[in-house]
Amino acid sequence: MKTNNLYPIFLKLDKIQTLIVGGGSIGLEKVQFILRQSPNAKIKIVSETFHSQLILLAIANKNIQIAERKFVDEDLVGVKVLIVATNSNRLNADIYQLAKEKNILTNVVDNPQLCDFYTGAVMKKGAVKIAVSSNGTSPTLAKRIRDVLEEVIPDEVEQTAELLLEIRARLKGDLTTKVKSLNSITTVLSNDLKHCEKLKENSTLHNINLN
Repeated sequence: MKTNNLYPIFLKLDKIQTLIVGGGSIGLEKVQFILRQSPNAKIKIVSETFHSQLILLAIANKNIQIAERKFVDEDLVGVKVLIVATNSNRLNADIYQLAKEKNILTNVVDNPQLCDFYTGAVMKKGAVKIAVSSNGTSPTLAKRIRDVLEEVIPDEVEQTAELLLEIRARLKGDLTTKVKSLNSITTVLSNDLKHCEKLKENSTLHNINLN
């Protein structure tokens, strides 16, 4: 059985430069995804042609730059994250090799072998964000799991996160003591959530039996 050995991280894309090579429908999809997760992400897009909606996004977002021309090596200067989405497999591979030499984290769309990272399916409720990865094998499965999480995790989790932030600020002692206290509190919350889910399941089964 294969296991997922990817290391999950959440990047502050407003602090670093992201480059997208390719301005078609796939490039548009990637930009839209990034903006949903990080509205202030610093994005540069290089392409000989652009989807009309990409141009509109660039006009509406001052943090997006577009360059209507061929990709050149100098485009990689200062870039930390790279997404390659051209319609040329050869060009995609060449760009990936250049980026690899410069230690730039790169994702070549639809080519897992030329990816240093994958973008997962994301569930977000306020400050709480969960990303689901299938290790690049099945984005559809990751999306289905995301949909389940959307339904199971209550909207009130945002309020819980805010309360825990206040509690953490008031806790006394060293880091170990604070971690133990927070673990104790969140265990109670977890048990309450499980109890609510159990009641919900029993209620559903009761309704089924009555019908």
